[in-house]
Amino acid sequence: MICTTDRTGIFDQAQRVREVRCHRKDAAIDEITASQVPVILRGFVDDWPVVDAARTSDTALQAYMNRFDKGAVVPISAGPAELDGRLFYNDSFTGMNVDRGNATFTMFLDRVFKYGPADPPPLIYLASTDVDEVMPGFRNENDVDFGDLAPLRSVWIGTRTRVAAHNDLPLNIACVAAGKRRFTLFPPDQTPNLYVGPFELTPAGRPVSLVDFAEPDLERFPKFEQAVKTAQIADLDPGDAIFIPSMWWHHVEASGSVNILVNYWWRTSPAHLGTPQDVLNHAMMTLRDLPPDEKRIWKHMFEHYVFDTDGSESEHIPTHARGIMGPVTSSVAARVRAFLRERLNR
Repeated sequence: MICTTDRTGIFDQAQRVREVRCHRKDAAIDEITASQVPVILRGFVDDWPVVDAARTSDTALQAYMNRFDKGAVVPISAGPAELDGRLFYNDSFTGMNVDRGNATFTMFLDRVFKYGPADPPPLIYLASTDVDEVMPGFRNENDVDFGDLAPLRSVWIGTRTRVAAHNDLPLNIACVAAGKRRFTLFPPDQTPNLYVGPFELTPAGRPVSLVDFAEPDLERFPKFEQAVKTAQIADLDPGDAIFIPSMWWHHVEASGSVNILVNYWWRTSPAHLGTPQDVLNHAMMTLRDLPPDEKRIWKHMFEHYVFDTDGSESEHIPTHARGIMGPVTSSVAARVRAFLRERLNR
């Protein structure tokens, strides 16, 4: 595998992600996802028909994919070969460096298979799109049984691409169906060393590292060297998968002529608890710029009511009156949201 992350040698000593050999039919999802660190799952989906087609030839893979092409309209990103596959910001940070638009899945596939083998290829990319909407029937032959869980199943297809390091709230099992993937991962505590970009303007909804892993500018981003010391690298072939725990940073590079990945996202916490990112956004808007004395007061409040809770903070209140100071059930969450909406409408 030839990856842009090999160009500088900065990752030469990086740790390799722990790997196990297991098949999707024999694997216990709850045991895999109990890991607090990433895990490579070798051969996890090596019996998928799409994997067999990918191993045969691009021609066989295209014929297989065409079976599920119903002409859906899909969002695509496209850019010249000079981008070297990098999806990123434009020079002025007013948008992205690729053109975005919609095309039929038929047209998209034709262009990926036509231009993917070029050296270098143009960037043509379909990101994080619901499998059933794009390729109805595909999961009848290529899927993972998650039991009672209901993960979001997404497909990613393109020529050679590299996606800046980012993190995701859900748990993630990503399965390589075609091409090659390199994941370069960092623990959640490396956020200060990754030089994260804007929260509002993002390539795909999550803030990303501004460091170009192919050409890291250590004068501009000196703390990135500290992040590199914690990096873990996973190289995946068709049929392999990787488990990525919640909030682990991951840079993703696809280096095959045609690359297809199917991933499964899910959360173990109840949906009514909401999204921690929303809390962080509001905290930045309301707390971060307060005078230092006030910030310290609110830091203690968060520690008491959120991070260091042991039950004693609400035991003096009758159980029926505790509201969000007690366990946040779906009914409590609904009641509090209604209360907050009422306050906002006054």
